[in-house]
Amino acid sequence: MRVGLQIPRFTWPGGQEALGETFGVIAQRAERAGFFSLWVMDHFFQIAVMGPTEHEMLEGYSALAFAAARTNRIKLGTMVTGVTYRYPGLLVKTVTTLDVLSHGRAYFGIGAAWNEEEHSGLGVPFPPTAERFERLEETLQIAHQMWAGDEKPYQGKHYQLGRPLNVPSSIQKPHPPILIGGQGERKTLRLVAQYGDACNFSLLRVSKDEMKHKLEVLREHCQTVGRPYADIEKTTLGTIRLTRDGRENSLTPDAAIASFRELAAMGIDQAIINMPDVTDPEPFDLLATEIIPAVEQIEVAGR
Repeated sequence: MRVGLQIPRFTWPGGQEALGETFGVIAQRAERAGFFSLWVMDHFFQIAVMGPTEHEMLEGYSALAFAAARTNRIKLGTMVTGVTYRYPGLLVKTVTTLDVLSHGRAYFGIGAAWNEEEHSGLGVPFPPTAERFERLEETLQIAHQMWAGDEKPYQGKHYQLGRPLNVPSSIQKPHPPILIGGQGERKTLRLVAQYGDACNFSLLRVSKDEMKHKLEVLREHCQTVGRPYADIEKTTLGTIRLTRDGRENSLTPDAAIASFRELAAMGIDQAIINMPDVTDPEPFDLLATEIIPAVEQIEVAGR
């Protein structure tokens, strides 16, 4: 089993002047601790569940490019980019650039978008839900075409690309893994089965029983499109606060390992976590010396 780190907040001690260095240090600590991947949200404004709208929020791909320069091994992705944020051809070019400059470490995180406030705030069109899902599917089709090196014109309902040229191509072949965010059973999980390489379930939004059901729905979609279910990387996103002694309702290393083991038994390949105390070196020390080495030995059910 693998463990990833998401960084959803950039409001840290030292303020804005120290933000870049703090972020760089966190990325380096994550790599040294043995995290498999590093993720940032792709939002314009901070989202309510994480803090006030006015709190600091970095642009996702600039932040990942900065992290790529400060690290050597850890995978890098957005959790996740809203399909409305960027024209699809430019988005694929951006992810490809990250993959090339990081020597093949990019994930392509993509979803249907949901935060209307930040769209209206910065003047970005926010179409209805049905249209956003149509745009998501077209973007996934464009991504596959561009990463396959197919330059023929793309003619969709919402997007028309005269020559989807993508040079240089990605380091990872056939392309950076595509993680589709969301857990809708009728649309999102179908898109995962048809176009994706990974899915993500938020442990804040679905219970473990609900997640088991959704995994079965994904399996059914895979059967429908003729895709091996095992080809899809199953990931979760949750929040963990770690301390040596479990003080103040935090998890001890043993409790964290037990939680990861439970997810692996459900078939989860990678548990992505965020940590409220991410600027504190203590949880990274616990992860490096006790938690991640143990979790890497846990077998994932169905693998």
